[in-house]
Amino acid sequence: MKQILLPNDSALLQHRFTFGVATAAFQIEGAAALREPCIWDTFCAEPGRIRDGSDGLVACDHFHRWRDDLALIASLGVDAYRFSIAWGRVIRADGSVNAEGIAFYLALLDELQTRNIKAYVTLYHWDLPQYLQDKGGWLNRETAYRFAEYADIVSRAFGDRVYSYATLNEPFCSAYLGYEAGIHAPGVQNRQAGRQAAHHLLLAHGLAMPILRRNCPQALTGIVLNFSPCFAATTSAADQQAAWLADQYHNHWYLQPLLEGCYPDLTGHLASTDLPQMLAGDLDIIAQPLDFLGVNYYTRTVFTARDDGWFSDVKPSQPPLTDMGWEIYPQGLTEILVQLQQRYTLPPIYITENGAAMVDTLQEGSINDVARLEYYQQHLLATDAAIRAGVDVRGYFAWSLLDNFEWAEGYAKRFGIVYVDYHTQQRTVKASGLALQQLWSNRNKKA
Repeated sequence: MKQILLPNDSALLQHRFTFGVATAAFQIEGAAALREPCIWDTFCAEPGRIRDGSDGLVACDHFHRWRDDLALIASLGVDAYRFSIAWGRVIRADGSVNAEGIAFYLALLDELQTRNIKAYVTLYHWDLPQYLQDKGGWLNRETAYRFAEYADIVSRAFGDRVYSYATLNEPFCSAYLGYEAGIHAPGVQNRQAGRQAAHHLLLAHGLAMPILRRNCPQALTGIVLNFSPCFAATTSAADQQAAWLADQYHNHWYLQPLLEGCYPDLTGHLASTDLPQMLAGDLDIIAQPLDFLGVNYYTRTVFTARDDGWFSDVKPSQPPLTDMGWEIYPQGLTEILVQLQQRYTLPPIYITENGAAMVDTLQEGSINDVARLEYYQQHLLATDAAIRAGVDVRGYFAWSLLDNFEWAEGYAKRFGIVYVDYHTQQRTVKASGLALQQLWSNRNKKA
């Protein structure tokens, strides 16, 4: 069996480095009848929104199979499990607490403690309850305050069972893909709406952070952002400017207010009518101290200038590409981490998502996903290179534990290190999962 190999002196092999696997509630839980509908339920029901016409009503049926799934996680030899809470599973439309939903997560957290696996909880991974969307969703400032209340209820209920809380996962995707590009739920296409949603998401984060610190003073608290290094398609001044503008708009728009209390200055590029409306003191609320920054990385992005002075991304065409059509560019993980380190005073970093969708074939009960295995090999080495360059990276989470509902792609794309037969719900660890298992287990033995 092909192995994943790291240098003997790699910081990733030290006992203090955290390895984990990651999932998200809507993508795996199912049991939709036992929670409030969310924006993705609504989005899935709209014809043409999801590539294969599927939905998340059953997904991986994790809600009913969580004990087996946790046993599977434990067998991989990981230190930690990153998962999200379904807001609508714990808070009903009338504002009351769903005791059965809380009990589900408490049982899961207790089992993780029993197995000595740290719980890294994400409070929001895109599945806004539809009852809040009906009142404007992330375009409504009140949603940020409802999020703070939700964070209070959950953190008081979970107590010291949670090792780490992330407020949000990838607010870029929630805001830009959901409210500006319209390719994710709720499907709005408006630039000002995208900027406004982003502001209210970051405000929600800022409002929740002091609550989490008060209720769970021993837990690490932070946020998870996605990043891609931005490249110009050519050496022309226009394309160089386009890449800079994309970097400010996609990367720094979310990190700069968190760390420096201000948005990037895009005067001359963004119309005043496109800017978010905010109140005095909002940026002070957003810029809460972070115990950690979660970094999700998959690929780089390449941009060219448009005639109107804005930018367009250039779709990669040269292999190697993942099944999502994304360029495999492992050095980009090192590059973006070093760039951020040079630009900001960063908190400790966790690579909270990294992985690849590949075309998997189940043959005689096994999946020989060599391309995904090599992807992990390359990106673990890139993580090691970032640490050697001085970036304080303390953990790495493989995305994803399971094949699952891949948002607008439905079930057409598989990211898992564990194969899921969606008809039988049988789980099969892929070659990449077995290689990671060997790496993680051998490391633990050495420690």
